[in-house]
Amino acid sequence: MTDTNMDALPAGENLWLVQVDFPSDGPFGEDMAKGYAELAHSIAQEPGLIWKLWTENSETGEAGGIYLFTTEEDARAYLAMHSARLAGWGITGIRGKVFQVNRSLSQITRGLPSA
Repeated sequence: MTDTNMDALPAGENLWLVQVDFPSDGPFGEDMAKGYAELAHSIAQEPGLIWKLWTENSETGEAGGIYLFTTEEDARAYLAMHSARLAGWGITGIRGKVFQVNRSLSQITRGLPSA
């Protein structure tokens, strides 16, 4: 797959989105980027992961991510593993959901490349 994995999306197959957020006192911004670079490289190797967007809001004290996976099984397995990892770090209030992606509408709004 390419660095962005967008060129390697499985044609016509379902895609699965994982949404995770949790309360966070930081770090945010560049401090977050430096502090979690090793974790980011590890996440990039997760089975079925196409991409992850890292989310943060220092004003409301929240962090998390949006992930795109090729299979529901990989998405659900990652959510379970990552939720346990966060809890192991002492993070509480973790919210995680799995959604099936509507490819047709996502292509119209440029969320996915056109077929």
